[in-house]
Amino acid sequence: QVQLVESGGGLVQAGGSLRLSCAASGFTFSNCAMAWFRQAPGKEREFVAAVAWPGSRAYYGDSVKGRFTIPRDNAKNTVYLQMNSLKPEDTAVYYCAARPRIEIATTRAEYLYWGQGTQVTVSS
Repeated sequence: QVQLVESGGGLVQAGGSLRLSCAASGFTFSNCAMAWFRQAPGKEREFVAAVAWPGSRAYYGDSVKGRFTIPRDNAKNTVYLQMNSLKPEDTAVYYCAARPRIEIATTRAEYLYWGQGTQVTVSS
């Protein structure tokens, strides 16, 4: 059974940091690119960051570039989203996603597996 389980969301003040985790199971984590997307109320789900297999290349959405990073621990089948200098506009449900390709993709349709999401709320 494929599972992507996100954790680490919560409430944080503007300027603060959070680290999200996504634990993968039920599929071959190796040779998979991993990504984070987010969806704010009333908005489309948007690309945040992605990391290729095995982790040397990453790509970020313009709104988070320079503030977020997406490391992965292949021994633990886990990908993270380190979020620094958080802003109220970062408030959203954050979703982890996996695709059975080594290279990065930035659109929802290219990801096969999805987690259930974790809420991040940034207060001003």
